Amino acid sequence: MKKQFLVGVLLLGVVTIVKAQTKNLENLLFELPDVIFSKIETAKGFESTYELKIKQPIDHDDVSKGFFYQRAFLSHKGYDRPTVIITEGYRRSKNRVYELTELISGNQIDVEHRFFGESVPKPFDYKYLNLKQATADLHHIRDLFGKIYKEKWLSTGVSKGGATTIYYKYFYPNDIDVSVPYVAPINRSFEDSRIYSFLDKVGSDDCRKKIKDFQVRLFENRDEIMPLLRFYSKGRKSKFTYIPIEKAFEYAVLEYPFSFWQYGASCDKIPSADASVEDMVVYMNSVSDIHFYDDKTVDYLEPHYYQSAEEMGYYGFKTKEFKKYLKVLPTNKNPHATFVPSYSKEIIFNGELLKNINKWLDSEANKFIYIYGGIDTWSATAVPVNKKVDSQWFFMEGKHHGNARIKNMNNSEKERLVSTLEKWLSIKIEKPQSEVIHKGTR
Repeated sequence: MKKQFLVGVLLLGVVTIVKAQTKNLENLLFELPDVIFSKIETAKGFESTYELKIKQPIDHDDVSKGFFYQRAFLSHKGYDRPTVIITEGYRRSKNRVYELTELISGNQIDVEHRFFGESVPKPFDYKYLNLKQATADLHHIRDLFGKIYKEKWLSTGVSKGGATTIYYKYFYPNDIDVSVPYVAPINRSFEDSRIYSFLDKVGSDDCRKKIKDFQVRLFENRDEIMPLLRFYSKGRKSKFTYIPIEKAFEYAVLEYPFSFWQYGASCDKIPSADASVEDMVVYMNSVSDIHFYDDKTVDYLEPHYYQSAEEMGYYGFKTKEFKKYLKVLPTNKNPHATFVPSYSKEIIFNGELLKNINKWLDSEANKFIYIYGGIDTWSATAVPVNKKVDSQWFFMEGKHHGNARIKNMNNSEKERLVSTLEKWLSIKIEKPQSEVIHKGTR
């Protein structure tokens, strides 16, 4: 009975402390200008979690242009812990705890990218969607919450969000102590040709031949495939206003090798030469879905396409080997993978930022931990390994865009990552355990 009583007292004490910390945090949040907060379900392992609306200038260089509210999520661990700011590249509609945050037992602020989800200025003007403005959003958040969290700060993101992590450090080098971008492409031009070189070499000769042969069979069976695709699209209530379905088919076939390696498809599952047309269509859509080009997807990704076409660069599709099969796409130049229906005639690519950041990465970008998948197509435009800077690279053998994560590192990789974080952050990290480090991000 006495033991149960003591346990009860201890639990009551813990609850009281947690409630006191929550109340104290809310008092601190009330004192922050430009921040509206509401308590939501507390993320597992944290003291409290909040959805935030953060007032941001539409133009950080001229606040007379007006303001908008940017959505973010705060998960509070403790004032004596490091803080991780998540640089999302797209929409973030609900809270999600990243594996890096759990590994270092830190606080987390997950930030939706401007012009995505609910973080959209009104009036809507793409002129203010650029990396200078997007990273200024992050800097404002860092400045605000730096008043609460005084320990080390890290930033991390995945894919386009990982690239945003890199750009954030470029524009604001003093904001962040350690940056951990995952599978982050940093292009060098509007159409980065390193993608083509990668696709010509990745995997085995036999697998690459099977990929190309399947593309040819798709084109050769176009007349039988198109009715199936139309039926499939009707069932999904998809519309192809921006990209007609015939053009979408050609894009999907050309995209197939890129998607195949990006997400680690199996060479053994490529349909054989005697496979039915139905089986070919099902498989194609499992790897390079034609609905990636429907109106709903293009509308959702339009801000991303705008950024790619205006300053981030992207990739294209080589058509030389398939010239005789293409009926809609141009064959005199490589079709580009950006689709911006609203602004397609107004965008002029400016490569100055890519030139500057690649130069900076080569000589000044310290305290980065880069994580890439060895077979991920986007590793073609990875930040190159460079001994002139104090950073670490992980090219994870056999891993792709979706599973190049700390949880999937081998023991020596995990040890190197943990020891690097401990050194740079001046903290002690518990040795990776399955329940801590094996939680994925996405």
